[in-house]
Amino acid sequence: MKEPYRLRINGGVLSPGELHYICEAAEALGLDAISFGSRQDIIFPEEIDESKFSQFNKIQFVKPKRDGVENISSSYVSAEILPSTSWLTSDRYLYVIEQFKHNPKLRINVIDPKQRLVPLFTGNVNFIASEHEDYWYLYLRLPGWEKTKMYPALIYSWDMDKIELAIENILIEEPESIEMVFDLVSDAIDTNNRTVDKPLEVPFYPFPYYEGMNRIASDRYWLGLYWRNNRYDLKFLKAMCELCSENKIGKISITPWKSFIVKGIPLESKLKWEKLLGKFGINVRHSMLEMNWHLPVNDKDALNLKKYLVTNFDQNDISTYGLTFGITSYDSDTYNFTSIVVEKNKKPEQIGDFKIRDTYNLLYAKNFDPNTQEYIMHVQDVDKVELPGLLMELSQLYFEQLGNEPEQETVKTIIKETTEEEVYQCSECMTVYNESYGDITQEILPNTPFKSLPNTYECSVCDAPLSSFEKKMLKTKMR
Repeated sequence: MKEPYRLRINGGVLSPGELHYICEAAEALGLDAISFGSRQDIIFPEEIDESKFSQFNKIQFVKPKRDGVENISSSYVSAEILPSTSWLTSDRYLYVIEQFKHNPKLRINVIDPKQRLVPLFTGNVNFIASEHEDYWYLYLRLPGWEKTKMYPALIYSWDMDKIELAIENILIEEPESIEMVFDLVSDAIDTNNRTVDKPLEVPFYPFPYYEGMNRIASDRYWLGLYWRNNRYDLKFLKAMCELCSENKIGKISITPWKSFIVKGIPLESKLKWEKLLGKFGINVRHSMLEMNWHLPVNDKDALNLKKYLVTNFDQNDISTYGLTFGITSYDSDTYNFTSIVVEKNKKPEQIGDFKIRDTYNLLYAKNFDPNTQEYIMHVQDVDKVELPGLLMELSQLYFEQLGNEPEQETVKTIIKETTEEEVYQCSECMTVYNESYGDITQEILPNTPFKSLPNTYECSVCDAPLSSFEKKMLKTKMR
């Protein structure tokens, strides 16, 4: 299958006017629908006439594998409607995403760890919001790396673009360790890094329901739209964009689940929106069984397999609340980001007229949490007819674990809440020096006692002297 053309949509965010223009371009190129990708980009699902590209100079047509140009993914779509880090507002996302002016060669994620709709670690360069305003953890999984590794400093919001570009520029040196990346980036550019004072905490939330008309506040709504075949009718999209403009809605957000969300629908316009959906026969009542799947784009076999499995779930009244499922193949170069993965095996070479049936592997994320990035093989080389029963078995295992978690977590929490950690805090700006992490921004190695710091040591944020640091007892909670 040929690689389809894609349109880069930075952060998965675009205006109604931009989407309307894209729809008109798609129509002129002979399409009647567009699709969405897992990187929150727009896909032209059929072959198009390249000779007409010059007519649409506002659009950059790319094929990521061919052109080496990637989309920036973000959790902007979850702001205001899902749990979020307090300082990471919709406006802050837009300011941060806007600074990326170059065409990135690496996959970039800009993510809030407190939401569940957009995966955290599917990029090569993953900026994860910290509790410190305008500072981000950075997790890297560069080409050739098997695991994601944490950069040993927090990144300032307005350094994100130049740090990512510096990382792209050092790839020629094939860095093998995160320490090497840090040293090369530090030599190349000046940054406003901050010391990592505690590990990233990623709370577990069940996967959210993201479709339909939902209230944000007393006078506003958000609308999520999902079509199971991932073909969004251009006439409907244009009419929707016009209604967005009429309602002064500035942004439309694409999700990694091949759907999109419109936020800020006024209470007085709710009926107009419902009429628009009715006019085009849009269904906004899909079950969670339908919506928690991630499939390869334009893969009819994967779509048929999903239909087969969902039908079996439905017939057996199986609940999959909180779980997500992915279908992938042996040669996929994408990262898994679902709780359970159905992996299609490569067929052995066919001999004569002997018909070879497809076989599958089943994997599940540790604790059924894809953010662990650890997958456990459940079964291998099973037939399609065995999959429904095995997936139901895994679903039962998930719910059994959920049922046991509260008691275990309560015990753990009580124990951990009585544990205190000694740290040193700057009295000027409240920056914490944690002996466990050291301060790599000043070449202070992890596990360096505070008493061993040189007298010339200064706060990495405000340059206050060593004497400004006071001993504090920090309560720690671990999941």
